[in-house]
Amino acid sequence: MATSRTIIRRALMYVPSSSKKMLEKSASLHVDTLAYDLEDSVPPHLKTEARHNLHHILSRPRPHGIKELCVRINSVSTGLALDDLTSVLRGEHIDAIMLPKCESAADLHFVTDVIRHVLPERHPSEAAKSVHRDEKPPLAIIALVESARAVLNLPEICRASPYLSGLVFAAEDFANDLSLTRTPALTEFLYARSAIATAARAAELPSTIDLVCTAYKGEAGLKTLEEECVNGKGLGFNGKQCIHPSQIEVCQRTFAPGDREVEWAARVVIADEKAAHKGRGAWTLDGKMIDVPVVKKARAVLERAEMCEIDVAAVREKWKDQEPE
Repeated sequence: MATSRTIIRRALMYVPSSSKKMLEKSASLHVDTLAYDLEDSVPPHLKTEARHNLHHILSRPRPHGIKELCVRINSVSTGLALDDLTSVLRGEHIDAIMLPKCESAADLHFVTDVIRHVLPERHPSEAAKSVHRDEKPPLAIIALVESARAVLNLPEICRASPYLSGLVFAAEDFANDLSLTRTPALTEFLYARSAIATAARAAELPSTIDLVCTAYKGEAGLKTLEEECVNGKGLGFNGKQCIHPSQIEVCQRTFAPGDREVEWAARVVIADEKAAHKGRGAWTLDGKMIDVPVVKKARAVLERAEMCEIDVAAVREKWKDQEPE
């Protein structure tokens, strides 16, 4: 059950919450979602300090180049999640909670209950009211899928919370759970990745975020990243996790509609509008039959392009004379 608020998470960048220097530096990034990490990157003796650091950061207005501020809390099973949530939910500008090691509906129920208690006004049912009253949009939960149990429980996970807004695949933890060896081809993750993308689409969740690419240095690293992005996009993912600022541009560019894709979509939509005006139910473009599913796909491409800040109006103007064949 998707929230009414749509966020494009093409690039989801992690930042350790225990480093004040990195927290301050992160404000200069231009990224879709910035995820402050309270989990793996913060040792146990620094958890309290990291929460304090985050409260300070989340109390300031969101930097212009960042669309969504997220916090990855500790998993429910650690016993630290309640303290994490109690602290970070007091941050005025928090947009989303990332829940690691989400293995069942029960994990999401716990986080959902805490959010409802601490921030009842950020429930998705308030979304329609916020449009008129200029209130904050509903809070989102992004669930990390990291184990075999989680993959098998995907249907119940996707139905567990009205706040749920996306799924993220954590490849390293999944490989550890199944005793797998990660390979460049990523074929060992094909079943899990396909299952995640399919379950998220069936539940109409806005985001499916693919695994981290561990390569990021130099041309070779960025080429590997781009290949992984193309591969993930082909499986149905619409974003990727980033561990270094150099990865952001590649992820944003690859997961956004390309120039040729946007032009094709604009031509289809414009021609379909003219065909409908003439009462034509079937028509062709470039010698290919265009039917309802193709038109729906084209409209979806243009909608996503606009959300990715592509000048769709200019493309439509360029092809305004397109006619159905």
